[in-house]
Amino acid sequence: MEFKHTSVLLDETIQALNIKPGGIYLDGTLGGGGHAYEVCKRLNENGCFYGIDQDASAIEAATKRLEKFGDKVTIFRNNYCNAKALLQEKGIAGVDGILLDLGVSSYQLDTVERGFTYKYDTPLDMRMDQRQKLTARDIVNDYDESSLYRMIKDYGEDQFAKNIAKHIVQARSVKPIETTFELNAIIKAAIPAKMRAVGGHPSKRTFQAIRIECNHELDVLKDSLEDLVNLLNPQGRLCVITFHSLEDRIVKNFFRTMENPCTCPPEFPVCVCGKIPYGKAVPRKPVLPSQKELEANSRSKSAKLRTFERI
Repeated sequence: MEFKHTSVLLDETIQALNIKPGGIYLDGTLGGGGHAYEVCKRLNENGCFYGIDQDASAIEAATKRLEKFGDKVTIFRNNYCNAKALLQEKGIAGVDGILLDLGVSSYQLDTVERGFTYKYDTPLDMRMDQRQKLTARDIVNDYDESSLYRMIKDYGEDQFAKNIAKHIVQARSVKPIETTFELNAIIKAAIPAKMRAVGGHPSKRTFQAIRIECNHELDVLKDSLEDLVNLLNPQGRLCVITFHSLEDRIVKNFFRTMENPCTCPPEFPVCVCGKIPYGKAVPRKPVLPSQKELEANSRSKSAKLRTFERI
């Protein structure tokens, strides 16, 4: 299957990066290279671009898409949490812009055998990096009931998390849960019929929770943001596109801390901790997709772009 993915908030992100033709740029979630192509187009002979992705299909597609830019482009098959070390190996201490486009690509959703979507019957997988051992099947069949409950409640924000976890454990005591449709049926049975009629597909939140857990998405995001800000040169920008409230909350709160890292008690008349701001969010509020983009790409509906500029 050809790697196809429509880059969300493309024009807005390129504008937010404020690209310098001779600058150094990093895309930590390269995907098919849609955002990357537009960055590379704006670089001169002194500019450099580095891309990171875990997915072999994404690496192949992006390599092909960006080949016209020659040795200006370097691509790593890795996780963006290792960006600092990867760039240091190349002798890069600072960059002028970083992009993270979080979540699952259209290609991953539409490649049935990857097991990301509840819309097709396929073995449970959900690994973004297929070299990884842990799969969605392992989580569904091996996690105890309390761990499943916490995962669905915290990562899926599903009000029926307790009942869904209970039904999963009951079902797997008869036979292992192997496929997306088997899991769909279990989730459906755990949710009252009148509630299944509203709020979209009943499996949506649980599948999101399992995917986040399988790929450690929120932990990676939390653990990487400070390193990424520290990689920025003065006036360098970090752009993060999120697709659900959990990611957006992490990014928003982190940017707020970077703007005001002072840990002094509020009653202190002056700061004595010595922690100074790293930069500021530009603009203050997230950028959302235009009506035109929403009409052209329904998957952009929940996207939010936040940008942080280093002092």
